[in-house]
Amino acid sequence: MEEFKKIESLIDRLREYVNTRIAQVKLSFAEKISNVAALIIAVLMSALVFFLFLVLASVAASIAIGQWLDNYWLGFLIVAGLILIIGILLWSFRERWLQRPIMKILIKTLFNKSEDDEDDE
Repeated sequence: MEEFKKIESLIDRLREYVNTRIAQVKLSFAEKISNVAALIIAVLMSALVFFLFLVLASVAASIAIGQWLDNYWLGFLIVAGLILIIGILLWSFRERWLQRPIMKILIKTLFNKSEDDEDDE
């Protein structure tokens, strides 16, 4: 009878341990997902600000070049051509300049050990 109580106590502790580990994994997963979501939101907000800056700087450069050449449409055409060249370069080197760095950042964010994980080991 004493052995049965010990086994029952061991099983109860094992259940508690498993439930605790499951809760820990859920919390760790939620933390990592929230870190990735925060990173994505920060990148999107930064990209929006950069895009607005690029648009306004492009319009200003187009007007300045147009005044310099005494032909506004030519200024806009030159700036549009430069932006097209930059876009083609970005598309050509998208894997090296965009995909790999983004993948590295996401992997680092998802698989970065938190302080709690390091304490367990």
